[in-house]
Formats: sequence, structure tokens, C-alpha cells
Amino acid sequence: MRLKFYVYYACLTKKEFLSLLRQRKEFLCMKRIVKYDNRCYDVLVEIWERAVRTTHYFLTEDVIEEIRCALATDYFPAVDLYVVEDDGTPAGFIGLAGDSIEMLFVDSRLHGRGYGSTLVEFALKHGAVRVDVNEQNRSAFEFYEKRGFRVVGRDATDEAGRPYPILHLSL
Repeated sequence: MRLKFYVYYACLTKKEFLSLLRQRKEFLCMKRIVKYDNRCYDVLVEIWERAVRTTHYFLTEDVIEEIRCALATDYFPAVDLYVVEDDGTPAGFIGLAGDSIEMLFVDSRLHGRGYGSTLVEFALKHGAVRVDVNEQNRSAFEFYEKRGFRVVGRDATDEAGRPYPILHLSL
């Protein structure tokens, strides 16, 4: 049986083999989304901070610390939180409110593995059609643009009045 497995893969081109290997890897990863009802937000704060330090290069250290301190008290309780897990380990999370994606962060160590896409697909199935992104975060803008979101508005500052323009996106 194992010989057939290797013979089958030997007939593929390198590109076909790598594509199949990625598909098998994604299949073997047990991604599941669960509602986060645990009030111990430490693991989500850690994921948020790693993601922000990788993607939000434009934020100052003071702003990162200010937002970090407000996550558990202000931001997380204001949304329905869902966590994408890989074999029981949180890989990222999304916060939904009404028809909006209010936050989506994937552990920076796991970027590019489909966790963000999985969370967006989940959000769309639950009625999300809007999301706001920092204008300076090009990777986030491109991520949502690939999924059909388009700019419908812009604010010169973020919700706290800081000089970080916000793009309003919608399907």
C-alpha cells in the first residue's frame, strides 16, 4: 500500500506534488471555530499583540500598550468573540457585532495558513458584510479586497482620534 502511495506521487510534477501536500496538510490540521465565552482573555491578548507587532508597524509603543490594556475591559466584551483552533490551540480570533467584523487577528507565527480566511468565511455565513481597516495596514486591506470587500468610506483618524486613517469596507 505504501509503495502505491509513493508511486502515485512520483508521477506528479513538483508543482502538483506541493499543491497536494498543502491540501493534505490543511486537511490534517483540525481547524474549528468556537465561541469564546471564557472571560480569561490572556491568550487572545497575546495573539493580538504578536499580530499587531507584525502588521501594524505604524503604531507607536504607547498606542500598542494603550489598546492592549483596553482589550479585556472595553473591546472584547463589546463583540461576539470566536476563536479558530488548530487541534485545540487558539490560532486566531474574530469579533463580530451586527453585520460587521470588528476585529480579526491571527497569531503572527501562523500567518498564511488559512486561519484568517476560515474566520472571514465564518463571519460571512453569520451575516458580516462590513469591516474597517487601518489605511496603513496594506496587508489587511489586500486580504479583504481579495474576498470582495470594497472601500465605501474613509476617516482621517481612528475611533480614538489618533492619526491613523480608517478605511470602511463593504461587500
